[in-house]
Amino acid sequence: MAFVQHHSFVARNRLAARLADAVDAWPEPLSTPTFVVDLDAFDANAADLARRAGGTPIRVASKSLRVPALVARALATEGFAGVLAYTLAEALWLADNDVCDDIVVAYPSVDRAALAALIASPRAASRITIMVDDVAHLDLVDSLRASTAVPVRVALDIDAGLRWGGQLVGPKRSPLFDVGAVAALARAVIDRPGFQLVGAMTYEGQVAGVPDSVPHQRAKSAVVRKLKQLSVTQLVTRRTAIAEALSALEGRGDFTGLELWNAGGSGSIESSAADPVVTEVTAGSGLLGPTLFDHYRSFSPAPAAFFGLPVTRRPSAEVATVHGGGLIASGPAGADRAPTPWAPAGLSLTGLEGAGEVQTPLVGTNAGRLAIGELVWFRHAKSGEPFEHGTTVLLAQGDRFIDAVPSYRGHGLAF
Repeated sequence: MAFVQHHSFVARNRLAARLADAVDAWPEPLSTPTFVVDLDAFDANAADLARRAGGTPIRVASKSLRVPALVARALATEGFAGVLAYTLAEALWLADNDVCDDIVVAYPSVDRAALAALIASPRAASRITIMVDDVAHLDLVDSLRASTAVPVRVALDIDAGLRWGGQLVGPKRSPLFDVGAVAALARAVIDRPGFQLVGAMTYEGQVAGVPDSVPHQRAKSAVVRKLKQLSVTQLVTRRTAIAEALSALEGRGDFTGLELWNAGGSGSIESSAADPVVTEVTAGSGLLGPTLFDHYRSFSPAPAAFFGLPVTRRPSAEVATVHGGGLIASGPAGADRAPTPWAPAGLSLTGLEGAGEVQTPLVGTNAGRLAIGELVWFRHAKSGEPFEHGTTVLLAQGDRFIDAVPSYRGHGLAF
């Protein structure tokens, strides 16, 4: 029902009217693309994520926001605590600017400049946890420092894929899969001066990041749901075995046990939080509701992020052309990675040109009604990525923009 409400023609046309009113009321002309986040939808999504987590803290995936003001807004929501950063350089900036004092970097870093900055700052090192899945990551840190006076907080990135039919199903992440390999790296971290083993992460992307209720794909969706169920069952067993092996290391050196075990994403909060080993879950995309998250059985986020492009010409009575538009999402190339003309409803891309670098022709029932200069509002396929294309994000409440805040790009940052 929620999906229908969010995606009906009526709701989309009302959104177009509301954003048009907000643009008209804004005191100065807006550049395009015009990036907007609907705070009403953002806050509703945050509350729903917290409800689904059932008391398990949610770490904010900054990759899926890339706007410091939105990261801070999520952190101020009950049920959210800490940031999962996507680069060490980003984590250093968030810590230095007091956006958050509990930051886990989601991926191993070999950024020598960022690692050097981390070990040079006791304050940053106390706030940031780096991810490792190989002794080589420890070696790189040691190659950059003259002493081990500043301890580096470390978490283990453990592969959470499904082993099924001799194949690995899931993101190709860590080489750490077997209990023995995890325990061996844990011992290496514990035994090496200047490092503190504080956490573990098991990101089950094949559960969290794959839609499982796609219209006109009933058979495929059924297979996806089965794979998700198998993944969750297998992962509970594996997490338990790994947790027991790590607990057996307590008392070795200064190791007293893990502070955190991070898991999941917006699409897997319930199953991740239900695992007693997991101490926290992660969410980011569920706050903004990009199109790749439209077809999940577990939840239906309200679309909260949009970018507006102006109609610049009318090649014919049935076609309206907007300026720019080619904000294609990362991942495997396909139609689902293209932006979607959303409001007003009744618009679509053309098969020949798609979303172009400098122009995007639109067709459909409403194309003939669009006037030159009118804004068409698009949704991006992925969360956070569109804000790499702009410096300012307008925050909407009701039918008004209440603030304009900088994205990372607006802060002069490119992570």
